[in-house]
Amino acid sequence: MRIIITGGGIGGLTLALMLHQQGIDCQVYEAAAEVKPVGVGINALPHSIRELAGLGLLPRLDEIAIRTRQLTYANHLGQPIWSEPRGLYGGHDAPQFSVHRGRLHAMLWRAATERLGTAAPRPGRRLVRFTQHVSHVVTTFQCANGTLEEAMGDALIGADGIHSTLRAALHPDDPGIRWNGIQMWRGAVDWPAFDGGDSMVIAGDAVAKLVLYPIAPGETAATRLTNWVIYARVAEAGVPPPQRENWSRLGQYSAFRHLAERLDLPFIDLERLIQSTPEIFEYPMCDRDPLPWWTQGRVTLLGDAAHPMYPVGSNGASQAILDARCLSNLLGAHPVPEALAAYETERLPATAAVVQSNRIGGPERVVDLIAARAPRGFTHVREVATEDELTDIVRGYAQLAGFGVTPTV
Repeated sequence: MRIIITGGGIGGLTLALMLHQQGIDCQVYEAAAEVKPVGVGINALPHSIRELAGLGLLPRLDEIAIRTRQLTYANHLGQPIWSEPRGLYGGHDAPQFSVHRGRLHAMLWRAATERLGTAAPRPGRRLVRFTQHVSHVVTTFQCANGTLEEAMGDALIGADGIHSTLRAALHPDDPGIRWNGIQMWRGAVDWPAFDGGDSMVIAGDAVAKLVLYPIAPGETAATRLTNWVIYARVAEAGVPPPQRENWSRLGQYSAFRHLAERLDLPFIDLERLIQSTPEIFEYPMCDRDPLPWWTQGRVTLLGDAAHPMYPVGSNGASQAILDARCLSNLLGAHPVPEALAAYETERLPATAAVVQSNRIGGPERVVDLIAARAPRGFTHVREVATEDELTDIVRGYAQLAGFGVTPTV
């Protein structure tokens, strides 16, 4: 068996490492001519870290990331709404990691290069066409120098992201990227550690929210590389998103200063944090509608190519890793068409449910609930919302996304 993977991101590389672990031949083709550590912070949840641990990658993660101890939701005044331990601290059998996306990607790329040997990921190769046959798939990639390279395999897996070429080929009538009208501004800067240096805070009101957490050790023992995101609605939902070339462009504090000034948080000097950030990026919060199917014969989709979702609830990278585990296990146990069909049956409805939940705020709906009922703050949060209401939102989302902790009897 030989598996061709188009897209050398987190999902594609994880799949390659898992297939290699099972002795299944595979080859990753990445469109970018050079793999750079782009992006800012993400969280990888315990159910996905468990799978990376199975690849022997925990020591490498500890070198580049922070084990998340605590998550707190708060209002725009910093008053806690909900706080809970995470990862090993919260009863899971694996940690939760906060990490720089680029550093995680680079670590996976290095691991795949080391382990796959002659089948190491190949950059500078963009999928241009494929042809299915009864027993195999023939693919053609355009190389960075303009030449064409052909490859044949038993299956083709599209892990080529939200702008997936393979998804467009399988679903030419797909309505495309959906923008909910929310713009995000974000950055990362070396900053004095807050709350032990391993905590995550999501704070705000109905207008603007801040997501704040450390993603790597700092330049000194007292600092951390600290990721921040401010996001707010700037347009009506359903309007066309900004052009692709305007994604991840450099932003200016003046464009969202009024949003930051709404947040009066006692644990962080937000204005100084932002003004100290060397680069501020801005881009739209987008996803795509869940697809009716991913698989056609010997071809299927994975990760953001299959189910791009809003970045709430820390599930984008985590769900791609879970896709990889499910697919690799099935390919190790069944013929290709049967494995791909079973993969879709298991993973499509599970990820579609997360996409839909994220569209209404996911677990961050606790912030919206309190903002609607107590826009000027509160004395005791339980006078504003019941324990059951908050539990249903936060822990209900964890169960939906597959990382809930089963209570012990």
